This record gives sequence, C-alpha cells and structure tokens, in this order.
Amino acid sequence: MEKINIKKIDIGILIQKISKILYGFIFIVLVSIAGLITVSSFKIPGNYKLYSVQSGSMEPAIKKGAIVVVKPESNYQKGDVITVVEPANRKVSLTHRIFEVNDKDGKISYITKGDANKTPDTEKRPKENVVGKVIFSLPFIGYPIGFAKTRDGLIVLIIIPATLVVYSELQNLKNEAKRLLQVRKEKKNV
Repeated sequence: MEKINIKKIDIGILIQKISKILYGFIFIVLVSIAGLITVSSFKIPGNYKLYSVQSGSMEPAIKKGAIVVVKPESNYQKGDVITVVEPANRKVSLTHRIFEVNDKDGKISYITKGDANKTPDTEKRPKENVVGKVIFSLPFIGYPIGFAKTRDGLIVLIIIPATLVVYSELQNLKNEAKRLLQVRKEKKNV
C-alpha cells in the first residue's frame, strides 16, 4: 500500500492571513463610512447633497436605508422625486414624489406623495423648502451612515475599529523596531 502524504496546514499562518484580510476589510469599510459621512456633511461641488432615507414610503423606487443624491433645480414638475426639509427643523427631511404643483399668487408649493402611500401628504411643501431633485439612490448605504451619526454608532463603527487599526499599526511598528535592533546587534557582533 502506498502511503498518502497529507500536507499539514500551519494554523498560525492561516490565522495571520485571515486576520490580514479581516483587517483590510475593516479598514476599507471604515474609510468608506467616514468618507460618506464627511461627504454628506459638506457641500459637494455642483451643489449635490446626500440624504439618508429613513422610511419605506418610496418603495420600490427608493428602498428604506438608501442614500439619495439630490441636486437643486430651478423648476420641479409633477412626477419628480424631491427632498424637502421641514421649516421648523432643517435636519429633518422627506423624500417623496410631486403629486401636484400649486401656483397661487406666484408662490409655488407642492403636494407630495410616497410611492408606497395610498394617499398624498396633507401638508403643502413650499418651493423654498425643497432641497432638490433626486438624481439617483444607493440602496442600503444609509443604514451604516445613519447609525454612524448616532453616539452608539460612532463608538461601534468609528472609535472601536479606529482603535483596533491604531493598535495593530503600533504592534507592527514595535515588531519592526525589534527587528531593526536585532539586525543592528548582529552587525555589531560580526
């Protein structure tokens, strides 16, 4: 009988490879979330803005948890999907489709309706409160960004991963310093 030689896998090397892949993945996710949070907080060239969709009122066109990219327009018409801010709290926004355009004495307002809603919204939306027309949406990206803007989200998605990255880099620097000292000692002893 022939003896089959099975190559043993070094568990330590496997764990190192998996941890490097995981580290890279966490780093990419961390940088992506931080970048999107930064982009959503500042003005983007071309006056584009990012908003997170918090409800399913526009499904299936725009999913709950999506990010919508909004650009101001000079004119809006029936059928456009717009994002409107609340006059009392400009941090609160609503993304719905224009159901009806009203022009009374030169003051334009809109009746909006979510695609998933049976009836239009009861409140008229003045043109001054319209942030812009939705250009496109990215599904599910709003969940981590919305969560990251909370205190718990900041801790879980930013502070803890950033601490792990810093710790890992400090370990790498320590190991490299040890290696360089060892090389220097070996050169002195020669």
